Amino acid sequence: MSKINIQEKKILNTLTGLLSGLCLSLVFYLLIFDIQGTAFTFQSFFDLHKNTPAVILIDFLPAVVGFVFHFLYKLIWHKHFAHEEVLKNEQQKIDQAINISRNLTQGKLTRFDKNTVYSDELAESLNELRETLIRNKEAEEMRVRDDRKQNWTSEGLAMFGEMLRVQEEKMEDLAYKLISNLVKYLKANQGGFFLIEDEASGQKYIQMIACHAYDRKKFSEKRIEWGEGLIGACAMEKKTIRLFDIPEQYLSITSGLGKANPNILVLVPLLVNNEVHGIIEIASFTKFEDYQIDFIEKVADSIAMTLSNIKGNLRTSTLLRETQAQAEELALQEERMRQNMQELKATQEQAARQAEKFISFTNSVNHTMIRAEYDKDGILLYANTKFIKKLGYGGNREVEGRHISLFINEKDRSWFNEIWAGLGGGGKHFEGYMKHITKQGQDLWTMATYTSIRRDDGSVEKILFLAIDTTEHKKQSLDFESQIAALNRLSLKSEFAPDGKLLTTNDLFNNTLRFTEREMQQMSVFDFLDPKDLETFNELWESVITGKPYQGQLKFINKYEEEKWFRVSLTSVNDMYDEVAKVVFLANEITNEKIMETEGRKQTEKLKLQEEKLRLASIDLNRKMDEKNLAWKKQKEELKSEIDLFRDIIFRSNEIILSVDNSGILLFVNKKAENLWKIKSGNVTGKPALECFNNLPDFPESLINFIDPAKSKTLENPIIEVNRGNGKSETMTVKTVQTEQAGKIAYTLFLNPNYDL
Repeated sequence: MSKINIQEKKILNTLTGLLSGLCLSLVFYLLIFDIQGTAFTFQSFFDLHKNTPAVILIDFLPAVVGFVFHFLYKLIWHKHFAHEEVLKNEQQKIDQAINISRNLTQGKLTRFDKNTVYSDELAESLNELRETLIRNKEAEEMRVRDDRKQNWTSEGLAMFGEMLRVQEEKMEDLAYKLISNLVKYLKANQGGFFLIEDEASGQKYIQMIACHAYDRKKFSEKRIEWGEGLIGACAMEKKTIRLFDIPEQYLSITSGLGKANPNILVLVPLLVNNEVHGIIEIASFTKFEDYQIDFIEKVADSIAMTLSNIKGNLRTSTLLRETQAQAEELALQEERMRQNMQELKATQEQAARQAEKFISFTNSVNHTMIRAEYDKDGILLYANTKFIKKLGYGGNREVEGRHISLFINEKDRSWFNEIWAGLGGGGKHFEGYMKHITKQGQDLWTMATYTSIRRDDGSVEKILFLAIDTTEHKKQSLDFESQIAALNRLSLKSEFAPDGKLLTTNDLFNNTLRFTEREMQQMSVFDFLDPKDLETFNELWESVITGKPYQGQLKFINKYEEEKWFRVSLTSVNDMYDEVAKVVFLANEITNEKIMETEGRKQTEKLKLQEEKLRLASIDLNRKMDEKNLAWKKQKEELKSEIDLFRDIIFRSNEIILSVDNSGILLFVNKKAENLWKIKSGNVTGKPALECFNNLPDFPESLINFIDPAKSKTLENPIIEVNRGNGKSETMTVKTVQTEQAGKIAYTLFLNPNYDL
């Protein structure tokens, strides 16, 4: 209602009070005159005031009643406006509650401020709730992503671990099985498996032994030189290479639709103890995430460990076979040499006893042995043909009269001079290996004896030299010794008697088991074993000494009760009578590998336990989510009840309420509007407002702009005349409110009547 209309009503109400007071004064005067029995005239009225001055109070009665009417009207309208303001605030709270409930129901977590809620405290509380919901949602999404990645990695590692445990007979089959499954598991498009190979010259090169593309096995022999291209660079740098900008001619993926370059290329070295055993190459149209690259590297580590074990086993088997063959050959040569020496000794003894047959014996010796005679000063007196030929001279003239130092290497003269001094003084004869120098500077190895020949008076007449050429045998023996020395540096080696008694050990064996040589002299193979393993080992030992070699893993206990694991070979060696003379023990320590294997099993068990905990946590989380859903459903129902209550309050409001959207569709009419325009909410809601109200005779023309979607919703005059029927109209105050929700705009019209419909 306008200020002008209110002022008019105030004046009218005051005049009504004045008239009511005037009438009341007249009634009082009539009663007074009636009591006095006097007629009411101006003279009697004047006389009454003259005789009774107190009646003047009755004259002020119209002014007092008019003032009372004015004051009461003002008080009533103040309370009316205060009530209207309270209703307005309550309406705003209802609208805000409806909007907030809709946002929370639809999961729209927008920020709240003093423009969207009616109190700063509520805005702060709602924003804290919003932040909490957002953090919980993000944390849940992150946890689900992390769980999915971890499960994917664990399943993949378990699958490839099983593949590596069940090894194929051929390396190519195992490589194809690994690379094809890796490409499929990563959902990549192409992959290659490369091995590092060694040539006889010692040079390394890289060989592709398996590849996979679009479920087709490609049998291609692709050799890459060491350091060549990306594959060679990966092998030399020993680091993972990731390429996103791949050269056009480097690699292409072929399908039924043609060829295309991949979007990512990953090269991972198969690395163990800083040694590269091979390369894995994966190409894909889809770029890999970091956890997928980590997965490829972990699989590569497992493959590299398996390749290292395979190569180690092959090397150990080869060395064992070579060592066995060399040991057998060396034993035969030693036995032959021993027999030759025995024969030589027998010959020498026979020569000493039968001096009369010396000439014939000398001739026979000259045909079979190297022979020479020196005086005690070392001057050559005589040399047979074998001596001259073996030492590379042309005849006796080149050697007779020369000092023996001509035939001895300078490095050997110091110790040989001591031997010669003893022989010249009539000391003990020399017997053993002797190295001489030929005219051409080559070594001549012999099994030699130097014997002093005495005169009758016991003085030394000359020194006899007899020898057999053992150069080839000695070279072979030295080669065997160098191989055995190399084997001693790389592997633990020991020899045991058939009953298990320890015969010999190398330094690596002693250092690993920590026993001193004196302690080991009293030990047997059974002393290094855990008592729990003795029964099983006894069966194995019986099998070995019957001629069946053993290769496998074995656990020893060192001096400090520490467990040491070895990959061992046990082989029996027979003597000339084909009887077991000893058992050769060769081994490589694998304690660290065994620890890693044990740790791997522990990690697997730990992972299984974590999986079980995660499963239980998932069940508990689902239970809590169900509880949250039930609570949310209950809150939603309670909120719906409150919304229905607020809607009913609005529907029963004393104001006339009408709401349309920006398309002109009628959204809401309350009961007062139904009564005013004789319509039903259920019949018109959801229809174009123009169709519903344009033809109504009682609908004000000034409100047509409001329901027309093509026109502005701003009303020029907030005061309108509304036809209430029966030819009567009423002045009403108009107010419009614009709201927006999820991109949809709504306009609400409030008409405030001054009468009850």
